[in-house]
Amino acid sequence: MATFEFGTPRHQDAFQILLMGSGELGKEFAIEAMRLGAEVIAVDSYADAPAMQVAHTSGVIDMQDGQAVRQLVESMDPDAIVPEIEAIATDTLIELEEEGYNVIPTARATRLTMDREYIRRVVAEDLGLPTSPYAFADDLESFQAAVEDVGFPCVVKPVMSSSGKGQSTLHSAEDVEPGWQEAISGSRGQSTRVIVEGFVEFDTEITLLTVRHRDGTTFCPPVAHTQADGDYRESWQPAGLDPAILETCKSMTREVTDELGGAGLFGVELFIAGDDVYFSELSPRPHDTGMVTMISQDLSEFALHARAVMGLSIPDEIELISPSASAVVLADSDGDNPTYRVDTEPLRTPGTDLRIFGKPSMYAGRRMGVGLGRADTVESARQLARSVAEGVEVSAE
Repeated sequence: MATFEFGTPRHQDAFQILLMGSGELGKEFAIEAMRLGAEVIAVDSYADAPAMQVAHTSGVIDMQDGQAVRQLVESMDPDAIVPEIEAIATDTLIELEEEGYNVIPTARATRLTMDREYIRRVVAEDLGLPTSPYAFADDLESFQAAVEDVGFPCVVKPVMSSSGKGQSTLHSAEDVEPGWQEAISGSRGQSTRVIVEGFVEFDTEITLLTVRHRDGTTFCPPVAHTQADGDYRESWQPAGLDPAILETCKSMTREVTDELGGAGLFGVELFIAGDDVYFSELSPRPHDTGMVTMISQDLSEFALHARAVMGLSIPDEIELISPSASAVVLADSDGDNPTYRVDTEPLRTPGTDLRIFGKPSMYAGRRMGVGLGRADTVESARQLARSVAEGVEVSAE
């Protein structure tokens, strides 16, 4: 019989998790980890981030400052360092891991997936898995050559960004220079490197939530989703994949996640085009499209991540309770101290729920909450989730 022992939060021998990034995904993870008895320290670059509002302890640092990250880790001496965002000093995480600290899933995985170039080269060139055609560029001249090489239409993204920032689709030569400017403006830090991807005429875009844990690898039912401006708007389960296609997705995903190693939940994005499956992107942590699992599964992606981080067992199969969906609540203006006006009528319907993230500021297009719906069919669940989300008005000072 396998056992795992740990103490009480804020006391000796507590299982202490240092959460690096404290947005809405981190908030749900913190809640699940605390339900399992962990002590959570939530850190981000700004005060009053969502996860800070529920954690045992919180702090504000520049997470891209390697010395600040090191000082924090050495002072806390956590049992697990759990990155929730990409903008972290990953070279420092690699050093800390080499010194014996436990980075989830691994420091290498965090480093590779922080930069689209690294993970694309590993997947396409080292593992030989199918992806769209691609090229990289770091100035306008090489960008023009990359676009010519890949061809129109193509998708341009900064190699380092998140939530669709800097992403655009180019259809003709007139789009090239604006696309370059858009990518640079959306790039994180000082990076001017971009990826140009051939446009895949896909039938379905899915996220395969995959959790590596002490007993092996477990897959959630695939999540289908829609995007706008490179960011997710709706997601739902089941995705309705042909069983043979699903097995191909699982095989590809297992190969990638085994290469990255470690324990934790991975969100692997894939394109399905006929009988072909293409790798798109990967996050070594809970995925925004996976918020649907808060209503669709008895163990959400956050609960699964928490179990894996703490070394607890996970079932071999994750069952879907019922067709379910999520729809985002977006801000349409800028401001601080947001307030919410909620139409309560949609929430009278059984199988509906609402999550307000509690972000201290907003800007046009920022994700502020999510509506959830569960029903007998995917379309009914999507309608329920939309009705909840559309019933929320966000305003600010």
